[in-house]
Amino acid sequence: MIKVKAFCFILVFSLCAAGAWAQTQVVPWWYSLARGQNLFRNGDYGQALMSFEDARRNRWAMFDQMERDFIDFLSLPEVRILGDALDWVEIHANTHHHPAVRVALSELFFRVPRESLGNSATMALQAIGGLREYPEAEFWIGEVFRVGGEFGLALAQYRRAYERRDLFQNRHFQIDLLYRMAEVLQLRQEYPEMEQVLLSIVYATDTLWSDAAAAGYAPISVTIGQLQAEASFAVQAMTRMLEESGPNSFLAFFRHVSPQSEEAHRRLGFFYAERGRVAALHHLMFAFLIQNSTILEELIRRQFDFTFTNLTDLAQEINRLPMLAAYAEERQYFQTAFFLADSLFRNGWLQPAMEIWAFLAATDQAGEWQLRAISQLQNPTLEPVILE
Repeated sequence: MIKVKAFCFILVFSLCAAGAWAQTQVVPWWYSLARGQNLFRNGDYGQALMSFEDARRNRWAMFDQMERDFIDFLSLPEVRILGDALDWVEIHANTHHHPAVRVALSELFFRVPRESLGNSATMALQAIGGLREYPEAEFWIGEVFRVGGEFGLALAQYRRAYERRDLFQNRHFQIDLLYRMAEVLQLRQEYPEMEQVLLSIVYATDTLWSDAAAAGYAPISVTIGQLQAEASFAVQAMTRMLEESGPNSFLAFFRHVSPQSEEAHRRLGFFYAERGRVAALHHLMFAFLIQNSTILEELIRRQFDFTFTNLTDLAQEINRLPMLAAYAEERQYFQTAFFLADSLFRNGWLQPAMEIWAFLAATDQAGEWQLRAISQLQNPTLEPVILE
């Protein structure tokens, strides 16, 4: 009986101790982020927010501890005599049993190019401290605020994430972040900043649009006028061909696949078209060209000798393949064509506009835009605009 009681006591004590030990364990920050993303996608926004905050807090704690470990290590007398030479500091850590410093340097070199540190222990220390920030977690916290309708808080989180975009593991993620910022800015009717954000995406991702984009990502602070002025010679040449030769010749001659910039061109085109601005023509032309180039690329992948003839025949191919039909709906293909025609007409080019309206009028899957195109063919009229 005594043995049974003793066993039960040991078992209960073990379970309690295991529970207490489990509660003190720090879940890896990357795991907390992945768990939060899964909860978010399943609609459990409250638990997702807690996971994202855990991820941010745990990453901060980890790199904060690494920074303190590195400071303590650099303060040792035998290390101080090595000076600021990072290579000697690293060798000393590896040969004199300093595992915490080895881990800190390994994590640092994984995330920061060694060459950028200039063989400086001081710069390495600063870099380790900088790694405490977790912009991905800031973005996802913003996503929770967005779905909850707290657009101001969401925007603040997106801006905080963008400020540390250099820490993104996926460099292209900053484009997704900018799109989300533009979406929230539009909901808040902060149109000047929304316009600037969308233009910065174009500048960053579409080298054909802007020659200067090849030099790298433009900051949001770049002015709208500056971005518009940097539209390349190619843009002007393409515009002339569309205006003078019509959409079918234009699409037969040009190809441009730029999936990251298509949405920005399209949204800017709609925004400018609603306000009657000349810039709508260029952005809608690029959006429509990218859409058609993507569709043609897929058709050629399926049939290597496929040749573009005209938009009406292409629409039949789109309707034949569910994947392309879904793409056309997602990218607002027919709406883009309609407002491109309206922009051509507004700029004094009625003939190419009529060709696009004729294509839409002959395309049943264009829906509302078929009916509006038929009306335009019968009586060409400029779309009403928003006066600012």
